[in-house]
Amino acid sequence: MYLKGRYYWNKRTPDDLNKAVDLFTQAIVHDPGYAKAYAGLADTYNLLREFSLMPSNQAFSRSLAAARRAVELDGGLADAHNSLAFASFYGAWDFASAEREFQRAIELDPKYATAYHWYANALLAFGRFEGALAKIARARQLDPNSVSILADRGFILYGAGWRAEAIAPLTEVAADDPSFQSPHSYLAQIYLVRGAYPEYLTQAKLRAQLAHDVDGLAAEAAAEKGWADGGARGLLEATFEAQKALCSEDRLPAYSVAQTSTLLGRKAEALAYLHAALDKHEMQLVALAVDPSFAGLHGEAGFADIVARVGLPGVKRSGSGDPPQAWTPAPPHHSTDGLFSSTGMRCSLAKASLRMPVTCQDTFMPGWPPPILNWLPETSLAMYTGAKPPMQVS
Repeated sequence: MYLKGRYYWNKRTPDDLNKAVDLFTQAIVHDPGYAKAYAGLADTYNLLREFSLMPSNQAFSRSLAAARRAVELDGGLADAHNSLAFASFYGAWDFASAEREFQRAIELDPKYATAYHWYANALLAFGRFEGALAKIARARQLDPNSVSILADRGFILYGAGWRAEAIAPLTEVAADDPSFQSPHSYLAQIYLVRGAYPEYLTQAKLRAQLAHDVDGLAAEAAAEKGWADGGARGLLEATFEAQKALCSEDRLPAYSVAQTSTLLGRKAEALAYLHAALDKHEMQLVALAVDPSFAGLHGEAGFADIVARVGLPGVKRSGSGDPPQAWTPAPPHHSTDGLFSSTGMRCSLAKASLRMPVTCQDTFMPGWPPPILNWLPETSLAMYTGAKPPMQVS
């Protein structure tokens, strides 16, 4: 039953994940001391809040309980520590404990691909791009056939600034496994921020269909009409109105409305929705410091305060209004109707993230990636991205 549960868990569709819950539960009933079954159950709840409509608070309360039980039963089980790390990171926002648990899982099983995979995603949220790229590369080396690793590698490349390099693996995964949600979700986010609206609409609709997300489909239908009637601004305005209505009924995260508000240039409304997201402890906030959707809020004291309250390590906790210590992209240069302006990208690198004695002045350049990758050896850079640095920063 455990192995069948893992088979369905790895498929990552709503129906398959529910089958995995049943199988892991049966395994626990059969043997209440079976730590791996508890870890599998925790992992399934960790994914159900992403790949189905299960509320995050419900999913993470169950995953935390199952993961803690797994660790109690077998403290030497890497799976258990990795499950607890994931739930601690996204559910409890206990970032220090989560990092210790990720590291413990890798220490117990240096060939456990999922530990490297999920740790990489956490490091991306921390703004530690070098570490994220290294961990996802190791995960892919250990499990080269994993579509979830390949998809998250694409999103990490995007988060680290490699836009073109990100789209290729995501498009490949979407073509190879059309039923897998992640590449469609990631591509939709990328295309929206870039202003590639027809591509955004296609990917967002596919994601909603795969998730059986009726509300998402309704929001995308409104966006399509807005695009047809009023171009880019029409799309964003229609999306905002649809999202606002859903959020008022607790059917959509406030974080999503904040993203659209920011893209529309409505800073006050965006900050209000981010405060609402904070009050609701929405899991999406763990990515706030490095989410390109919020480039328009960087420099706002209110934004810096919210980032500080989320509590991610390595982020400035002053009320100065300075942006988080990572990179700060400028608004995208893909609008066709003057909705956005573009001056390139601002770089602000944290020494603590790089763990090396370097300094970097605010740098403006016509595109990406950020210069954080320019300090990596070319051999390592090629392993991460297949490309050489486009520029050198002294």
